[in-house]
Amino acid sequence: MKRAVCLLSGGMDSAVAAAMAVSKGYEIYALSFDYGQRHRKELACAEMIAGSLKAKEHRILKIGLDVFGGSALTADIDVPVGGKNAGDIPVTYVPARNTIMLSYALAYSEVIGADAIFIGANCIDYSGYPDCRPEYFRKFQEMADLATKAGVRGRKIKIETPLIDLDKAGIVRKGLELGVPFKDTWSCYKGGEKACGVCDSCRLRLKGFESAGLKDPVAYEK
Repeated sequence: MKRAVCLLSGGMDSAVAAAMAVSKGYEIYALSFDYGQRHRKELACAEMIAGSLKAKEHRILKIGLDVFGGSALTADIDVPVGGKNAGDIPVTYVPARNTIMLSYALAYSEVIGADAIFIGANCIDYSGYPDCRPEYFRKFQEMADLATKAGVRGRKIKIETPLIDLDKAGIVRKGLELGVPFKDTWSCYKGGEKACGVCDSCRLRLKGFESAGLKDPVAYEK
């Protein structure tokens, strides 16, 4: 059976990407990160999603990007609300996060003999992070082909970005089609008891459900 490492944050995008891996016949190995994010609640959601998707294994790695800070998600910087950083790379960008996480996923893939890595990045309704663009993933694929034993021996580990060209409404519809339990996902950057409803991540998520003509099943403060 084909194997895939799925980067599973606990958010809706990564959950849908992992469900797509399952639908394509992959046995999935979920990989999540406790990197010092203020919204650590997403890790509990990642565990629930991994269970619902019957992941063969789910690992949560502690890597501590809060040591460096530089982001509103890992340092004492206010999370912007109401689209304040529209048109710019927001302060919620975590420096090199996808590169670091994909590198761990690449090492994990080599050890278990995985054929692919699934990541739930998209570049339509997103926050403008540089490591969510198609050109970034093309270059990472080139690096992976050159830097791994698997790649040198001709068994390339494919970096799969199945949501890259979908808007949030399309992601919601695909998730519903695949039975993704959106009630068990978490997107809010603030990590409170309820989602704030006004941070960039909440706004994009709510826009997706509204555009799809559906109600988001998670509770919001606003």
